[in-house]
Amino acid sequence: MSSVRRTQRPEGRLGCGPLIPPLSESLRPLRQQVFERIRAAGQIARSQIAKELSVSPASVTTLTQELIEAGLIEEISAPRENEAGRGRPAVALGVRAEAHRVVGLKLSDGSLSAVITDFAGNHLADHVLDRMPEPLTPAEAVSLIDMLVDTVTAKIGMTRRDLSAVGIAMPGFIESSSGTVLWSSVLAEIHVPLADLAGSRLGVPVFIDNDANLCALAELWFGAGRGRSDFAVVTIEQGLGMGLVLNHRLYRGARGLGMELGHIKVQLDGALCRCGQRGCLEAYTADYALAREATVALNLTNRDGRPMKVLLESLYDHAKAGNGAARSIFRRAGRYLAVGLSNIVNLFDPELIILSGERMRFDYLYASETLAEMENLAIRTGKPLPPIEISTWGHLLWAQGAAALALSAISENLLLSTRESFAAQ
Repeated sequence: MSSVRRTQRPEGRLGCGPLIPPLSESLRPLRQQVFERIRAAGQIARSQIAKELSVSPASVTTLTQELIEAGLIEEISAPRENEAGRGRPAVALGVRAEAHRVVGLKLSDGSLSAVITDFAGNHLADHVLDRMPEPLTPAEAVSLIDMLVDTVTAKIGMTRRDLSAVGIAMPGFIESSSGTVLWSSVLAEIHVPLADLAGSRLGVPVFIDNDANLCALAELWFGAGRGRSDFAVVTIEQGLGMGLVLNHRLYRGARGLGMELGHIKVQLDGALCRCGQRGCLEAYTADYALAREATVALNLTNRDGRPMKVLLESLYDHAKAGNGAARSIFRRAGRYLAVGLSNIVNLFDPELIILSGERMRFDYLYASETLAEMENLAIRTGKPLPPIEISTWGHLLWAQGAAALALSAISENLLLSTRESFAAQ
């Protein structure tokens, strides 16, 4: 049976970004590969870069000198192993952390979070607050973004003028290439060019993507997925989402709208999903699905104005106290989740599946019965199923992924401009 273990937000890590094995990538420009090696390692010698990329030391010296002159990396003194205090220190390369700073935001139905990181991916400050789960007009959303950016930058004595970019994670159908929110439970309107609207207000580039995608990006850059070539992240909160990493890169699909696990159909003409269709997986596993079942089975209602979070906590308490109806609600949701997880295994054969989101405290959703059901539904090959990890990063996971999105975007733009600059000389 598939194993389950918990993974926490890493502390004291060195470097950020995917840890790609040597000699496994050749399609990306060499300058970008060199920079990404340095960023992922935290600090690394030129000779090691040449060895890992199988290129000449002279090529590495030329490219790294260009990156130094562009202000993207710097030389770092590093003590030689077993030679402490003797001779000149070795010289390594590292990302110039103070070169750029970005903010990552998560906008969701019930909470907001923000982080600020430097160019090397170091966490500088964060901010989390709750909000009423009501759809926002585009203007209200931009005002919230504006407030969050000002609040988190002020914590370290900065302003938006000190930022190079802002990344935003949101639930829904997001066209990340254009920054357009086609539909989101957070917004009261559809087809909103939110990246352009927020960018005009903030005065810095803004990048937006689906929150489950950015959850996967956070794991790829900072968490359990750094050394994995292929893994999936399933998020369970107000909805059910999925992010997929293939060959160390986030996969979005041909139109940038793929991996909508929550909207695969598990019951024809079934329960109504918030997307407007029926029978979606999300309509049986997300918080509003659990609340719907609770109001029927336990006669729990929101007539007294209790937030859905309180309603779900009451349902969970009933289940833990042995209430059969409450336990059956979670078990039913777990069985539907097992359907989704087995489909991931059958379609993508990932190395790892990470479950994340606020609902992961409801351990019934990944109980042994759920894992056994997943194993029964997966294709039987005699090979072990991928391990399952429960992420306990909390609210900041999505915002950290949004920061990684911003870092990735500005890095690629800077590397492109650096190449054009030196080519013109």
